[in-house]
Amino acid sequence: MDQYLAAVSPSCRAVLEKLRQTIHSLVPGVQECISYRLPAFRFEGKVIAGFSATAKGCSFYPFSGRTLSTLADEVASYDQTKSALHFSTDRPLPKTLVRKLLKTRLAECGLRPKLNIRPASTPRK
Repeated sequence: MDQYLAAVSPSCRAVLEKLRQTIHSLVPGVQECISYRLPAFRFEGKVIAGFSATAKGCSFYPFSGRTLSTLADEVASYDQTKSALHFSTDRPLPKTLVRKLLKTRLAECGLRPKLNIRPASTPRK
């Protein structure tokens, strides 16, 4: 993944590095890998997310044809295909959306680990 990121533009690299850190913070124990020639993240043997730099910005891949349709309302303001969510370096994916994407994908995979998926602003009682 470091090799991949070293080869992309500085603006995309900064956004993708932040996304990488966000994924690690939300899914403890996630492992980095390459899947379909893309930087990706594997959890308990299942690829749950990936990303890439594109000519116009960046893309997030849930590695599922269902995730984006499940979250259609939340992702409606982004350009997308069935399998990729496209975003610009000027408008990176917010952590709350990444959290929803990961939570949805993990549920699709039947994975229910203890994750850091509670929004930071949720008060504890």
